[in-house]
Amino acid sequence: MIEIPSDLHRDLVPLAWLLGNWAGAGVTDFPGSAKANFGQEVSFSHDGRDFLEYHSHSWVLDADGNKVQPLESESGFWRIDKDRKVEVVMVRDDGVVEVWYGELADQKPQIDLATDAVARTAASGPYSGGKRLYGYVKGDLMWVGEKQTPEVPLRPYMSGQLKKVVSPEDVAEMARNLGDLPDDGIAFFK
Repeated sequence: MIEIPSDLHRDLVPLAWLLGNWAGAGVTDFPGSAKANFGQEVSFSHDGRDFLEYHSHSWVLDADGNKVQPLESESGFWRIDKDRKVEVVMVRDDGVVEVWYGELADQKPQIDLATDAVARTAASGPYSGGKRLYGYVKGDLMWVGEKQTPEVPLRPYMSGQLKKVVSPEDVAEMARNLGDLPDDGIAFFK
């Protein structure tokens, strides 16, 4: 279920499905880098202004699902206008700053983005642009990223499936709002 916080800026209501903390795993594979499974934590939050704040941290996983090493971190700000056009400003730990533009699909929680501008520091690796697709599918946040470099044409490089994270405070709030449930738990389903 998608909840819309009462203090969410009205322009952001179409993006409410992104809000919260998400965690999951995915796969990364791009020429020049080792193919790997990764874990990821993502947060979309708001403070009442007309943007969502975004943070993502990912790390390489071993065959048993243990963290091996950091993979990438990025932070940014997401906005949407009255015509469902989405803009994102993002900075990544590898020295890349990006401006993304795209749009929210009609009648479904899906966003297609493409880079409009890329700035890189001298320390960053080769990168000339990308595309991303985010979607809310059966309660999960799914995403796929494509990237290109001067040597490699645009191609998928990373994708993930994330689940909503529930905090102990969220559980306590849910418990307060349950009302009276039958003691045996079975009668609830009859």
